[in-house]
Amino acid sequence: MATIKLFVSNSMRGAMDELLPRFERETGHQVEVSYDPAKLMMERIRRGEAADVVILGGSAVEDLEKEGKVARASRRLIARCGVGVAVRAGARKPAIGSVDDFKRALLAARSIAWTQEGASGMYFSKLIERLGIAADIQKKAVRRPGGLIAELVAGGEAELAIQQIPELMAVPGVEVVGPLPPDIQQVTVSSGGIFAASKQPQAAEDLLRFLKAPGPAAVLKARGLEPA
Repeated sequence: MATIKLFVSNSMRGAMDELLPRFERETGHQVEVSYDPAKLMMERIRRGEAADVVILGGSAVEDLEKEGKVARASRRLIARCGVGVAVRAGARKPAIGSVDDFKRALLAARSIAWTQEGASGMYFSKLIERLGIAADIQKKAVRRPGGLIAELVAGGEAELAIQQIPELMAVPGVEVVGPLPPDIQQVTVSSGGIFAASKQPQAAEDLLRFLKAPGPAAVLKARGLEPA
């Protein structure tokens, strides 16, 4: 049995915490996993770090395939997810069903947490510019480079957290208010691929195939991801 090294973005963390032990039990393989926002993970890979499997959102895996770092024809669509809002468990949930509601909720909040390097955080920074409220929102920003930003809400350091829904759901002590309104939602598609230099390509293929099976797909859905 093989040891598989996996690089994966934080949006998949909650699902992977449940799925990887199941994969190990079913196959006998072991998985060494490393999490980071997609942007930081890409920087690590381009500095020379390598693994057997990578799962990232957007065009990242396709870009790595073009660069020759991911084996051609190994890429698989895994899941889709959107951006949402979370509050501390038991706190009042603001209305966010329309763009105007969402703007009012942001302006009324005492503090708002979002990442600096994560895909959702970079999108939110552009979104508040587009909505014309960036100056007001930046005054009450609580930021960190990456990770599960709703931990700041669970710890009482921020009132609202903005991040991809699976990442919000992965944090104990918070509740998801809901997704961003459809007109301003950003859906990210996560793909997996096998590194061209993988030492365990067959075991890596086993992992990608496992994630596409009906049982794991149900776990992805329960964790806020839509299987692709």
